Amino acid sequence: MERKILHVDVNNAFLSWTAVDMLRKGSSLDIRTIPSIIGGDEERRSGIVLAKSPIAKKFGIVTGEPIYFAKKKCNQLQVFKGDFNIYRKESDNLYKFLLNYTDKIERFSIDECFMDLTGFLMDRELLSIAQEINKLVYEKFKFTVNIGVSSNKLLAKMASDFEKPNKIHTLYREEIPDKMWPLPVSELFMIGRKTVPKLLNMQIKTIGDLAKTDKNLLNKKFGKHGIQMWEYANGIDSSEVKNKKELPKSIGNSVTLPKDAFTKEEIEKILVALAEQVTYRLRKYNLLANVVNIQLRTNSFKDYSHQKKLKAPSSSTKEIIELSKEILEQMALDEPIRLIGLRVDNLENKDEIQISFFETDEKQNKLDKAIDELKQKYGYTKITRARRARG
Repeated sequence: MERKILHVDVNNAFLSWTAVDMLRKGSSLDIRTIPSIIGGDEERRSGIVLAKSPIAKKFGIVTGEPIYFAKKKCNQLQVFKGDFNIYRKESDNLYKFLLNYTDKIERFSIDECFMDLTGFLMDRELLSIAQEINKLVYEKFKFTVNIGVSSNKLLAKMASDFEKPNKIHTLYREEIPDKMWPLPVSELFMIGRKTVPKLLNMQIKTIGDLAKTDKNLLNKKFGKHGIQMWEYANGIDSSEVKNKKELPKSIGNSVTLPKDAFTKEEIEKILVALAEQVTYRLRKYNLLANVVNIQLRTNSFKDYSHQKKLKAPSSSTKEIIELSKEILEQMALDEPIRLIGLRVDNLENKDEIQISFFETDEKQNKLDKAIDELKQKYGYTKITRARRARG
């Protein structure tokens, strides 16, 4: 049976949700109708564009760029702070509403989700349900959504990214040559920024070019990811809509510093704090990490990252701090640093792995567990370790 899949994507989610919240509280200004953005705190140097209004977009403002540069493009630009408590509430309300149509909903991010309506149509057309959802979301919540309609998750996702806002698009297998293949290869789902130049060097400029490339050549060049790219370019995707909460594939934290860091000693202190946050979450999910990755961003917005494998899968704060410091020693520090990030990858379920007695620091495990229990009882930020105070 052909599956019936919708991808629902909130248009300009953070800005729309902020606008709706302001209007509900009595504001006469709909910030969606002026040059506006949602941004971080400029004073704390986390000031980047998180969302932009349609008018701001016309000035060339893009998501992710520093607010400083955005203001240079539009001197009438108004900046509003985000509120994730509001965003979670709006996201939850939308999710509860969509449950009226199916209980197979996968929350892909805070502002988008997949819906599997196979077996839930009740003699209705999938497109008709998409039209109804689109209409009722605006009437009920006062923000708009784009909806992609197809027979698998990939094509539904691609369809919802077509013309915006407040649109419904279909993308079935027979529509791929006309609707998807002419698009730049960079617009294919799961194609990273680092992969695009490599494809362009192979004269693969469109999704259609990629679809017609020998998949064995792509496999040789990119490994398994090359096969996946070829399959996606041809609209092939057998993944199911998963409505169960899945364990994360990686865990990370980063911090934009109030002042630039100039020495590795300064950076190490931040890495200790980040490692504590990351390992706390590892233990919370009962996971072990195999790889530690450190990211540094300079004050000229250049990113550098380096990773190293742990000797054995671990969630030990001590081990991950020690490896983080080893990685940092291997990284050049030629410019002042404004952002520091730590991420652990290749996660495995602890219950599925046998850890050698000789690889396990039982004393350290007990310390980690005790501190985790205190954090759960009294709150994360109130509990620190003595070694952090010593720097």
